[in-house]
Amino acid sequence: MNKYSYIGKTKEEAIKMACDELNISENEMIISEKETKQGLFSKKIEIEVLKRSDIVEEIKNFLINITEQMGIEVQIGIKIRENTINMKMYSEHNNILIGKNGQTLASLQLIVKQMLQNKYNTKMNILLDVENYKEKQLKNLEYLAKKTAKEVATTKIEAKLEPMNSYQRRIVHSALTNFKGIYTESVGEEPNRAIVIKPKED
Repeated sequence: MNKYSYIGKTKEEAIKMACDELNISENEMIISEKETKQGLFSKKIEIEVLKRSDIVEEIKNFLINITEQMGIEVQIGIKIRENTINMKMYSEHNNILIGKNGQTLASLQLIVKQMLQNKYNTKMNILLDVENYKEKQLKNLEYLAKKTAKEVATTKIEAKLEPMNSYQRRIVHSALTNFKGIYTESVGEEPNRAIVIKPKED
C-alpha cells in the first residue's frame, strides 16, 4: 500500500496539496501528522496520507487470506458510512466464522485492527459481521434485556445475565439507560464479566 507525504505551512495546506494531487476528498483519506519542521522564521507541517480505498482493499485481502487458511471461502460486502467501514462476510460456514457467542468473529475483528495498527500505525472504526449476525444479536440482546428489566422492576429482585463480552454489555447498558425502575452494573472479571440488573429504591 502506498503512503504519501506532504509538507505545508499548515496542516490544512498540506491536506489541500494531498487532495489536489491524489484527486480525492479529505474524507477519503487517513491522515497522520508525522512531524513539525521548524526553522528560524518558519514552521512547516508534514503529514502522511493513506487512501481509505487502499486500506479497505488491504483489509478485504487480509480477511480472505485468513479465512482461506481456515478452509472457508468467503465473499465480502463493504459499506462505508461516515468514518466507519462496515464489512460483512458471506459463506457456507457462517457458524464457524461466528464461533461460540461470536468469539471467532470478535477475534477476527481484533486481528484486523491490530494489523492496521502494527503495519500502518493507524486506527479505524471497523465493524466486521457475518451476514446479519450482529444485527440479530443486537435485537435479541435488547429483547432479553428489556424483558428481564421489566421483571426486575415488577418483582424488585435483581437478576444477573449470562457473561458477555464488552460489545454485548454495551448493547445491554445502552438499551436500559432510560428504563424506569432499574439500573445496571457490570460485575466480575473477564471473560466472565456479566451485567446485573437491579431495582431502584423507591
